[in-house]
Amino acid sequence: MTRHTNMAARLGYAVVAAIVLVWATPFLWMLVAALRPPGLGGAGMASLIPDYVPTPANFVEAWDSADFVLHYVNTIVICGGILLVQLVTISLAGYAFARLDFPGRTLLFHLFLTQLMLVPVVLLVPNLRTIAALGLYDTLPGVMAPYFASAFGTFLMRQTFRSVPRELEEAALIDGARWWHLIRFVYLPLARPAVISFSIISVTTHWNEFLWPLMVINSPDRRPLTVGLATFTRGAEGAQAWGVNAAGTLLCIAPLLIGFALFQRRFVNSFMASGLK
Repeated sequence: MTRHTNMAARLGYAVVAAIVLVWATPFLWMLVAALRPPGLGGAGMASLIPDYVPTPANFVEAWDSADFVLHYVNTIVICGGILLVQLVTISLAGYAFARLDFPGRTLLFHLFLTQLMLVPVVLLVPNLRTIAALGLYDTLPGVMAPYFASAFGTFLMRQTFRSVPRELEEAALIDGARWWHLIRFVYLPLARPAVISFSIISVTTHWNEFLWPLMVINSPDRRPLTVGLATFTRGAEGAQAWGVNAAGTLLCIAPLLIGFALFQRRFVNSFMASGLK
């Protein structure tokens, strides 16, 4: 039995290693391409094994060719602004659907969840017309506004709040707590793993968002990283620009990769504690 168990464990490790290798191949290729000397052109671009002395020249050229600092600031403002508002809205909505009794609560909750079934592209034109009518076109708040409410976040917080024992809420009410005190000091501290998990998903999703900011933003000084990178790559021509494009792409995703590398254990623990896979 032990022998079969060891063989199964080794087979499992081999499968996981193969999946990791396939997943990491694009990143390895980008890193190899970004560190290639510019003068080599497109020769040997298909190889993942470098046959040259790595150089940061492509990163320097990419950084000098685009205003990455401004793009970083715009992206951080967008992701941070969306997340701050979402944490408020999903907490309030999650508490309402989990603990408050009102007519049509179940029906309203199910209607609210239909947002999860809608393809985002379907909402592009209505959202764009609404943003233009509100005078938010070509502004960062215009990019953020459609995401201030999250059906997934509301569902996650509702399920988390429902798992909190009623006795804690009743004890707080006896001590004179109001409903906002319950959310702030009882429910949210116990929902910390779910909040961290949702924050990771929200920041990652909106950091990589491309189509909606492309439609809303026209001014170059308001572009996030994804739109700025697209403009940057359109301006790079020739085979030797592969290295510069790869360097620019790595500069865009570097904060997410560094954050995951530094807080990997906390990320995994938060997803496990919140029940997400």
